[in-house]
Amino acid sequence: MKSIVVAVDAMGGDNAPAVEVEGAVAAARKWGMSIVLVGDSERITNELVNHDTSALQIRVHHASEVVGMHDSASDAVRRKKDSSIRVAYDLVKSGAAHAVVSAGNSGATMAAGMFVAKRIKGIERPAIATIMPNLEGQTLILDVGGNVDCKAIHLEHFAVMGEVYSRHLMGNKSPRVGLLSNGAEEKKGNDLTRETHLRLQQHPFNYIGYVEGRDIYSGAVDVVVCDGFVGNVVLKVSEGLADSIGQMLQHELKSRFWAKIGYLLARPAFRAFKKKVDYAEYGGAPLLGIQQTSIICHGGSNVKALTNAIGQAANSVDKEMISELVEQLNSFEPLDNVDGLSVASN
Repeated sequence: MKSIVVAVDAMGGDNAPAVEVEGAVAAARKWGMSIVLVGDSERITNELVNHDTSALQIRVHHASEVVGMHDSASDAVRRKKDSSIRVAYDLVKSGAAHAVVSAGNSGATMAAGMFVAKRIKGIERPAIATIMPNLEGQTLILDVGGNVDCKAIHLEHFAVMGEVYSRHLMGNKSPRVGLLSNGAEEKKGNDLTRETHLRLQQHPFNYIGYVEGRDIYSGAVDVVVCDGFVGNVVLKVSEGLADSIGQMLQHELKSRFWAKIGYLLARPAFRAFKKKVDYAEYGGAPLLGIQQTSIICHGGSNVKALTNAIGQAANSVDKEMISELVEQLNSFEPLDNVDGLSVASN
């Protein structure tokens, strides 16, 4: 990965730029790639002096503006042309970097990706994907917040992109692709899921039909497709549930003597469980559908999350993920009619 350059939006996260700088240092030391920290050069440099970077390929690229979490995504991209996220994408577009990582405003990160890097030909809506643990490994879910109102053609695109990502980067030879619904029976769902279901049935990949929320964690499916409204609810509920379970376990373990003894014996299992449900282990969420590699991180990402997100971005570039997506999508033909039933998107 030494020839790969990752542009990191150093001003985007809740604890920027300290977390971004430390994460960049850790990633550069671990994987050996080059990193460009984009943002207020004085603040970034003041953080860098706290770390030994003598043998690392880390440089700073100044950007005078910052997109805040409450800024309008489209307005911020157009008006704040020297914002750290916009400049990071400009570096990728010019060839000075190969990927972007940001823990900033996710809407602005997505908007900048579409405005600067541009969408892959044929893709109307890029999707934010996320990886969740299941009983057998990992499940990829998309979209988890990029598009709250979708048409069937958008979900069809999400399925194609998710299948390629799962196969190319997650090691699933024939990913099982499922459409999230309120039941596994074909009569379930709504107009959107029924139309999408008809479309996905015609694809050559391993589409297994409707799946339910519980299937995300059972290991019964590798890629789950849904609109961004549903996906974001799933994501936030999952994060909240994991945190609540951890807190409830701590409370119970501290309240009983024998529970404390049991915890000492089961400590390795608890540590393994905590690691498995920790979002920081998975880095960030790939933004699929634009012409450059982009990883969107949680605003409150810690050092581990930023480190893994940078590694995730470099791995995607190394495995030529975008080229694979473009190749698959070039051979993809949207279906205007399925079994005599018109499913064209208006």
